[in-house]
Amino acid sequence: MSAGETTSLYVRVTPNDRPSEWTNRGMDEKGREVFLLKLAAPPVDGKANEALICFIAETLKCPRSQVKLLRGEGSRQKVLEVPIQALSNLPV
Repeated sequence: MSAGETTSLYVRVTPNDRPSEWTNRGMDEKGREVFLLKLAAPPVDGKANEALICFIAETLKCPRSQVKLLRGEGSRQKVLEVPIQALSNLPV
């Protein structure tokens, strides 16, 4: 496995809900694993998306620049691109 390999991380976000934390994991309608989390940031002007990227990077212990929002900018369901080796740091 090379150091630059990435994978998709599926999350369902509840914005404006304190504190920011991982709550659980489940499956989406297509059978993919989805991580559920709460974010303290409001869903206004991209603040929740920015907070999500920072929260994921901090949790995975990887640089913020390695976490990219691929889909779901205006949705609670999001797909992020993250370093595959960092997934072992997921808490749930």
